[in-house]
Amino acid sequence: MKLVLASSSPFRKALLDKLQLEFITDSPDIDETPLADESIESMVKRLSEAKARALAEIHPNSLIIGSDQSAALNEQVLHKPGTFDIAFQQLKAASGQTITFYTGLCLFNSYSQQSETICEPYVVKFRKLTDSEIKNYLIREEPYNCAGSFKSEALGISLFQNMRGDDPNILIGLPLIQLCRMLKANGMPVI
Repeated sequence: MKLVLASSSPFRKALLDKLQLEFITDSPDIDETPLADESIESMVKRLSEAKARALAEIHPNSLIIGSDQSAALNEQVLHKPGTFDIAFQQLKAASGQTITFYTGLCLFNSYSQQSETICEPYVVKFRKLTDSEIKNYLIREEPYNCAGSFKSEALGISLFQNMRGDDPNILIGLPLIQLCRMLKANGMPVI
């Protein structure tokens, strides 16, 4: 079976590269609009599975990995900021606060039409940040395509007081520990 990553994210690709498996990437074209009254956990699971299933027809006999991530600060969903000003406001609001990241993961077998979909949380506590620190960080890192306006795998780590979760890869966007388990269960062990 082929392994397909249903994503155009360079961050997810870099994470999957760590497992030293042969895979291809393909970008699914799905509507990512949240549903009315949908929880963040339900949304990331639904979108992860939708991404994987969207590629099933063009990748038969494949294991397709779908993933989606969102974050919440005081019940408010944080999206990718896109601009300096929005990123500044997100980090200003996060200063001294706790953000929970929710990463959905789906492994879809396009041959058997079976899937497993989970949601993995990861909690980040920000230290108190000054406006100058936020500005300097954003100028140096430009994390405008990252939910929450930071890259934990780089300079963003300097913004935190602590982090809690089962797998640090969750925070970057692909829960590798659970993915390894899923792949093994589908006849593709990593080692």
